[in-house]
Amino acid sequence: MEKEIPDQLAILGHPQRLAVFRLLMRRYPDRVPAGELAAVLDVKPSTMSAYLASLTGAGLLAQGRAGTSVLYAIDMTAVRRMLGGLLADCCRGRPDLCLPFPSGEPAMTGRKYNVLFICTGNSARSVFAESILRKAAGTRFNAFSAGTRPYSELNPFALQVLRDKGHDVSVLRSKNVGEFAAPGAEAMDFVFTVCDRAANEECPAWPGQPVSGHWGMPDPVKATGSDAERALAFQQAYGALKHRIEAFTALPVESLDRVALQSAVDEIGRAGTEAQA
Repeated sequence: MEKEIPDQLAILGHPQRLAVFRLLMRRYPDRVPAGELAAVLDVKPSTMSAYLASLTGAGLLAQGRAGTSVLYAIDMTAVRRMLGGLLADCCRGRPDLCLPFPSGEPAMTGRKYNVLFICTGNSARSVFAESILRKAAGTRFNAFSAGTRPYSELNPFALQVLRDKGHDVSVLRSKNVGEFAAPGAEAMDFVFTVCDRAANEECPAWPGQPVSGHWGMPDPVKATGSDAERALAFQQAYGALKHRIEAFTALPVESLDRVALQSAVDEIGRAGTEAQA
């Protein structure tokens, strides 16, 4: 095994550096400011800088700038090379031994796929996504949404946007994500976080290992100003999600293997982030 991989594994062997790596994996393909990483993980900025320097030096993170902010993201090419090296060396190139799913095979079979959108409050963005996909789903998808800390009721601006767009809001309610992870709950095929705060939270791995993605966007609930200005923020969030979901539903899910499907989901998230910039 080449020396680079043992060095990377040694860097990830530190619990806090591993926590940074895992957080950035949940936020991928986002580029996240060092200050936000420090705040989420409750780490001193100087300590976070040392962790990020180690991970970047090991080739696991890519670094960039936006104005005066230094931004960090997973270097997915390097991570795949590391994992591929482990598979080739430790597993002797046998995915049947080391991978929980066969490589090179279609990720899904021809059936109706369950899709869950997660946000913190489950009052606007995730509800938009659920409603948009339900309307566009046809016979291919079942759409759900939930919150890690759901509000007791849906946002009135969000409900008005949905009514104006012709969605049935009578089927909507604010739900806790625990409903979908409980024993006996329907297995999810896709799980998307649509807000950064939900993606930042440490959650157990989903049963069945669904394809996951982060499609973060600004929270319209936090918009200020007149009612017209606030309503515009909700319209913009709806439009951004509609664009991503249209790209998602256009994917040939049935014919893509899991790696290609995951890559396509990540690209949708990346394209959406670049459009917001």
